[in-house]
Amino acid sequence: MRTSIATVSLSGSLTEKLTAAARAGFDGVEIFENDLLASPLTPEEVRARCADLGLTIDLYQPMRDIEAVPAEEFARNLRRARHKFELMGRLGADTVLVCSSVSPLAEDDDALAAAHLSRLADLAQDFGVRVAYEALAWGRHVSTYDHAWRIVEAADHPALGTCLDSFHILSRDRDPKNLEGIEDIPGEKIFFLQLADAPLLGMDVLQWSRHHRCFPGQGGFDVAGLVKHVLRTGYDGPLSLEVFNDVFRQAEAGPTAVDARRSLLILQEEAGIGALPAPAPPTGVAFAELVTHDAEPVAALLTGLGFARTARHRGKPVELWEQGEARILVNTGPAARRDGTTLAAIGLESPDPAAAARRAEALLAPVLPRRRAAEDAALDAVAAPDGTELFLCATNRPELPNWRADFEPLPHLPAPAAEFRIDHVALTQPWHHFDEAVLFHRGVLGLEAQESVDVADPYGLLRSRAVVSADGGVRFPLTVGAAPGDGTAHARHIALATDDVVGAARRFVAAGGRLLRIPANYYDDLAARHEFADGELETYRDLGILYDRDAHGVFRHCYTHPVGRVFLELVQRDGGYQGYGAANAPVRLAAQHAAKRLTAG
Repeated sequence: MRTSIATVSLSGSLTEKLTAAARAGFDGVEIFENDLLASPLTPEEVRARCADLGLTIDLYQPMRDIEAVPAEEFARNLRRARHKFELMGRLGADTVLVCSSVSPLAEDDDALAAAHLSRLADLAQDFGVRVAYEALAWGRHVSTYDHAWRIVEAADHPALGTCLDSFHILSRDRDPKNLEGIEDIPGEKIFFLQLADAPLLGMDVLQWSRHHRCFPGQGGFDVAGLVKHVLRTGYDGPLSLEVFNDVFRQAEAGPTAVDARRSLLILQEEAGIGALPAPAPPTGVAFAELVTHDAEPVAALLTGLGFARTARHRGKPVELWEQGEARILVNTGPAARRDGTTLAAIGLESPDPAAAARRAEALLAPVLPRRRAAEDAALDAVAAPDGTELFLCATNRPELPNWRADFEPLPHLPAPAAEFRIDHVALTQPWHHFDEAVLFHRGVLGLEAQESVDVADPYGLLRSRAVVSADGGVRFPLTVGAAPGDGTAHARHIALATDDVVGAARRFVAAGGRLLRIPANYYDDLAARHEFADGELETYRDLGILYDRDAHGVFRHCYTHPVGRVFLELVQRDGGYQGYGAANAPVRLAAQHAAKRLTAG
């Protein structure tokens, strides 16, 4: 289906918004009146600019407080509408959005509303314009889609139809049975369909709408279910995004437009009307790659944990460190930042790397260009919204390119008994990429998004949401970055799973490693909440081991001190524990903040 986006959904000037929409692949736009009023371009120039970009102007919006008002007020409304319809002719737009009135002058009189809308449609028809009447969720007297449709039906005018808006509908009523009435509306009388998602919040619906909408798949609404109902009516107009969001208004228009278009592609797939390559969800983590300008602290940390430097890349300054099934690459190449070690890339074991790459391409995440020697393995990589490179690997598939073949073995001392595997990689996100990142990992990689949780840190609350593979082989907890200026603001960590976290922690400390110290108050609280075997709690206190349990099992974990913007976590899952120790995150974040201040002092 054709896709469209309201200019209010993007940041910047009208020209910048139109350019971003076209580059992202949208077919058309809704011109938000304020964007036109603030533009130095004439309506004719906007029309020409859209034509040059291959965009149609699908809607002009909004016209407010039109219907069911006193006669003198309605006369003024018709005068205003005449000017707008003339403007639309210059602009090349043939459909106008009319919102249900919120005016204190509006009367609770459906017959009067229908009569006024019919007269408005008469005038619109003279200018070749259609009127799409929409129920605002906070409308004074008309606030539901079925009420708006009854008024449109009573007016019975060929130039008058309805506009359905997923936010206005689903913010009031998410009962699937109540949405079935959409199918009673003739498809030709649905003049426009606007789509937005939103997190499930308990707040005033107007503020919810104006500040917290998001693209489909990023919130808690069943937007795909609503679209299915609309399509059963025979509606054949565009799927259009209208999203008011404080984050999007401050982010660059280009990436936001790509995020928006990706959301519609995924939505069409979920609604059964889009043909995308099937997902090939990753099955495990092949490696995590650290980029650093100073390899010595990283080498000391890994050595203390029992890793061995086993191989070196044939043509690049990249070394492979291994301990058990855990593999970490240390890259000291020109991409290294002077402000510390960073987690730059993750290798994902894929059952079908070529299929995974095709899906990524279809969802606007093109395979990254790479400098590769002729003998290097032909691995594809895509970029996550935060810039992390995700390599598509098949380490144990001899018939496919193997990244390990690019490395020459190094002589090394025998490693301790293998005990680690990568349990999860926690990816701190820039605040304006969080929702986009969740949708990307869910839609492009085929991971499942778990429930969002709020985590307290010394500065307030952080949002966190994990995306995981069905079997738990890949786990990425995504978290909004901490306060600006804090050394942990963009820190990420790799969690190493072990069957004996106490033993691993003791060996690390004996090798000279430092674990994050946890306040005694935390262990006093643990003693009040749980029972422990003799000496168990004292051991946790001595080593800085944190403890959590859920309905499935027990979780024990501890943290190294950061090296640059990266730290490692040792974790032990028993009995099928599913989480990440979120209950302990406030203590861990506070302890990291205190350790940073102590070091700085």
